Amino acid sequence: MSEESPKYNAVIMEIRAGVGGEEAALFASDLVRMYTRFAQIKEGKVNVLDSSMTEIGGTKDTTMEISGEGAYELLENEAGVHRVQRIPTTEKQGRIHTSTATVAVLAKPSATEINIRPQDIRSEYYKASGAGGQYVNKRMSAIRIIHIPTGEVVTCQTERSLQQNKESALSILAARLLSQQKQKLEKEMGGARRSQIGTAMREEKMRTYNFPQDRVTDHRINKSWHDIESIMSGKIEKMVKNVAEGLKQG
Repeated sequence: MSEESPKYNAVIMEIRAGVGGEEAALFASDLVRMYTRFAQIKEGKVNVLDSSMTEIGGTKDTTMEISGEGAYELLENEAGVHRVQRIPTTEKQGRIHTSTATVAVLAKPSATEINIRPQDIRSEYYKASGAGGQYVNKRMSAIRIIHIPTGEVVTCQTERSLQQNKESALSILAARLLSQQKQKLEKEMGGARRSQIGTAMREEKMRTYNFPQDRVTDHRINKSWHDIESIMSGKIEKMVKNVAEGLKQG
């Protein structure tokens, strides 16, 4: 971030399972836990805005807000395709599988930074599904918001009230619109970059978590760290800072 850039103390992080079926969903869930614990270690706050889980505890996609001093500057380089190499709990033959998950990190704009006009959105309401028991299924508490000018679609169903889900959905939409705005500006200035999440194919990785070798490698700066269990438990500050320094030098 340049010195002229605003300092964002909250981010919207979107984590999605990529290639690898159920194992990819389990890995995505591990990443959700890793970033949640990291935020807690840094005395930040985490609020899950939307989540879609699999039957055995993996996540198809999870969107959460992480807030804390300098949150965006700290986490912006975590965006991209994360690859895992390990023996899945679902594997019966003891074979190592390679799966991926994608992470997008969007700065959460201030209330005055992105103006979403009521006439530019269409809202659809439906009954929430998944975790939460019968209570969430009895009410039309889930919401889908379509931003007509851009075609962006946001869904939220984790909260029990429609109003809370609507507020969460609008926060996600605002963050996505700010990201689009920033990318457009970069392109106009000749600094266009690839989309944060790529296509989630195995070869499009920015970091690999190799469990058999107890090693995490960031391919952008060609540096590795060991003690993968500690890293997955949220102790990633050293890695995050190393990546930021390496990317600045590169």
